[in-house]
Amino acid sequence: MRDSKELEMTKPSVAIVGAGMAGIACGCALKEAGYAPVIFEKSRGAGGRMATRRTADDLQFDHGAQYLTARSDGFKRFIRKAVSTGSVVNWQAANKSIFVGNPTMNAIVKAAAEGLEVRANEKIEMLNTIDGQWTLSSENPLDTFDIGVLTMPAPQIIELLGEQHSLSREIADVCMAPCLTVLAAFPPHQPVPFVSRRIPNDPLAWIAQDSSKPGRPRSKTCWVAQASPDWSAEHLECRPEEIVSLMLPMLCEALGTDPEMATHVSAHRWRYALVTAPLGRPFVCDDSASLYLGGDWTLGARVEAAWQSGSAIAADILAHNGT
Repeated sequence: MRDSKELEMTKPSVAIVGAGMAGIACGCALKEAGYAPVIFEKSRGAGGRMATRRTADDLQFDHGAQYLTARSDGFKRFIRKAVSTGSVVNWQAANKSIFVGNPTMNAIVKAAAEGLEVRANEKIEMLNTIDGQWTLSSENPLDTFDIGVLTMPAPQIIELLGEQHSLSREIADVCMAPCLTVLAAFPPHQPVPFVSRRIPNDPLAWIAQDSSKPGRPRSKTCWVAQASPDWSAEHLECRPEEIVSLMLPMLCEALGTDPEMATHVSAHRWRYALVTAPLGRPFVCDDSASLYLGGDWTLGARVEAAWQSGSAIAADILAHNGT
C-alpha cells in the first residue's frame, strides 16, 4: 500500500493565478483533498480586492470590498469558521449587522491562505501549453503545471489569453465597472453624521466610517468614499491628485466639515471593481479540464460569489482527477 506522500505525488500539479477570495477558496479546497496548489499573486500578498491600505502615520483604510454577507450554506460555514478564529467580526452599519475582516478586510483571505504556497510579487505575463502542460511566465519562465486556474478580473484574463482564445470568447460579454476611491482622515472632534451611507446614483455612492469597524485604530476618524460606476468611468484616467481634488469636497459636504481639516487624503483607482454583467455560471474550462477561469465576475458583485466560484472550480478538478 502506498503512503499518503506517494499518493500526493500522483495528483496533478495546479497553478492558481490570483490570491483573492476565488483563488484562495480554490486552493484551500484542493489542499484539503491532498493537492499542493501553487498560487501566484502580482501584489505583496493575499487579498485581491479585499484590500487594506496602511499609512506611515498608523492609519488604515479598507479601500476595496467594504464588507461581506453570506447567503449560501457553504459560505455561511466558511464565515462561521472565520468568526470562531477571530478573522471575521460583525459590524453594525447600513442599519444592519454585516461582516468585516478583523483587524483588516484582507485578514479574512490571509487567514484562509495559511498553509498554502502563495508566491507574491509574481505577475503572470504569459501562459503557454506544451505537451499538455501549462507553463507560466513572469519576467522569467516559471514552473510547469498540469492544471491552470485563472481568477483575475475577466478583462485581465482575456488580455493574458488573447481575444481569439476559445475561453476568452466565452467570457467576452462579462462587464466590469471601475471604482474610484478616496481615503481621508480627520481629527476625532470632527462631525460624524453616520457610520455608512449608500446612495447608488450619487457621485459618492458609498461612504463609510472605516475606523468604526471593530479592531481598527481610533486615533483619527477615517473615512472611505467610493464613487459610482458612471462617475468613476467618466474620471477614470484622472491622476490621483485630481481624484482627490474632485472627491474630497463631496465627501466633506456629506460629512459637514471642511477639506482643510483632513489630516490624510489619498486616492485609489480600481479599474475592474464591480461586475455589472456576470457570466451566469461559476466557471468556464477547456475541453480537457486543464484550464479554468473564475472569480466574482462569474456570479455577481459579492465576496461570496468569488468564494463560490473558486470552490466550484476545485470541486470540478477533484471530480475529474479524483480526491
